[in-house]
Amino acid sequence: MSLFSKQIDKRIAAYQRELIETHYKEVENMYRQIRGWRHDYRNHIQLMKVLATNDDMDGIKAYLDELDTDLNTVDTVVKTGNAMADAILNSKLALCKARNIPYEVTASIPEECSVNDVELCVIIGNLLDNAMEACEKIEDKTQRFIRVYIGLFKQQLYINVTNSMIGTPVKRGKAYKSSKGENHGFGLMRVDRIADKYNGFVNRQFEDGVFGTEIMLPFVQKK
Repeated sequence: MSLFSKQIDKRIAAYQRELIETHYKEVENMYRQIRGWRHDYRNHIQLMKVLATNDDMDGIKAYLDELDTDLNTVDTVVKTGNAMADAILNSKLALCKARNIPYEVTASIPEECSVNDVELCVIIGNLLDNAMEACEKIEDKTQRFIRVYIGLFKQQLYINVTNSMIGTPVKRGKAYKSSKGENHGFGLMRVDRIADKYNGFVNRQFEDGVFGTEIMLPFVQKK
């Protein structure tokens, strides 16, 4: 391996550590919010009892609306069957909601998936980060969307993330060139290397304002 390749490997590894730390902080923040809401549950009930005793129905309605908004920010909307994937998906989707990016998710991960949990989260986190950044550049919020599908397809773990975007991505060879700078390029390389490690497949396509990435990875360990 050349000195240049070793330097690239070190920088990709450093990028992955930074990415995982970012994902961890996002997930930790989501669960901190959940724990806080549960801790305050009894206080919420007591306050609504007081409002009910005073026949303050307007107050109860306003308070319930406030609680509903608060709870929606930490609601666990996706359950894939993989705890780490659930954590990263739900933390990213909470960010989508906060950034006014509509999303659709269908996700199921078989228990016998042979892909390392950390590497699976690196893939999912990268794809969703890229999709969110592309959507945020669209001023017309009605044109924003992210669609995620994860499931079993032809004895492979199939991951597909599709999003709207403006402009046209620049293609370099068979891959699309990063528009976010050096670190984003490392993210794309890391996803590709993980796929290569598992003898998987990565395909990126752009057409009519829609960018999509599909990844196929063997999920059953060979006996």
